[in-house]
Amino acid sequence: MSDRPVNYVGAGPGDPELLTLKALRLIQSADVILYDNLVNRQILDYARRDAEQVYVGKKWRAPSTRQEAINELMRDEALAGKAVVRLKGGDPFIFGRGGEEVEVLIEAGIDVIAVPGITAASGSASYAGIPLTYREVSLSVRFVTGHRAENRINLDWP
Repeated sequence: MSDRPVNYVGAGPGDPELLTLKALRLIQSADVILYDNLVNRQILDYARRDAEQVYVGKKWRAPSTRQEAINELMRDEALAGKAVVRLKGGDPFIFGRGGEEVEVLIEAGIDVIAVPGITAASGSASYAGIPLTYREVSLSVRFVTGHRAENRINLDWP
């Protein structure tokens, strides 16, 4: 069992100035940062110089770190007493495998602090000046993944 939680941090849509203050504080105090392909590398400049930075990104059609290896690394570093930040692009709980990774930590008796980031869907719309909801025009927003689980479409649109 670990005395330290793993800090699960959303890095937002890429602009380092859109990090939350909590995200910034945790990044600055981390011993180990595991980061994804979608994280803007400028965000890593906020880390301590002695912090270990481990790229565990996933990129379509490119070699990537196996999910099991990411889970094991997070768990092992936390159990070793290190301050761990799992840094994910956008919001880690919107298409980011956040739920899967957190489950592994909880099963190992490791607490998790989740720090949401701005998801790319809302962030990019805001940057472009496009409201996702607009009274009398659009009353809801739906997030649908373009990634197919087990290479099959499993959306029941009706």
